[in-house]
Amino acid sequence: MKNISLVLALFLCLACNKKEEVKVVEISCGQCQFGLTSEDGCSLAVRFDDKAYFVDGAAIDDFGDAHAEGTGFCEVIRKAEVTGAVVNDRFQATAVNMLD
Repeated sequence: MKNISLVLALFLCLACNKKEEVKVVEISCGQCQFGLTSEDGCSLAVRFDDKAYFVDGAAIDDFGDAHAEGTGFCEVIRKAEVTGAVVNDRFQATAVNMLD
């Protein structure tokens, strides 16, 4: 029983070992601006290190109308400082601060 507990604790430690980072990213609509096709409709995405990821933890309309001319994520690519980690090829955001 002691060995099972040790193995379980080690597994949980490894599973929770996703490293959150703070980084400046491009942020926009994954479908309209970044060419992502794995989801229908318009969804918030970030791009950094030449790769785009859909975002969990924030929605596309959390920062205004996604289709607003000149500022909407479906119209333009903006900059943001984000905190989070890539998990299962999605960006798990814990904070999003717009820079523009």
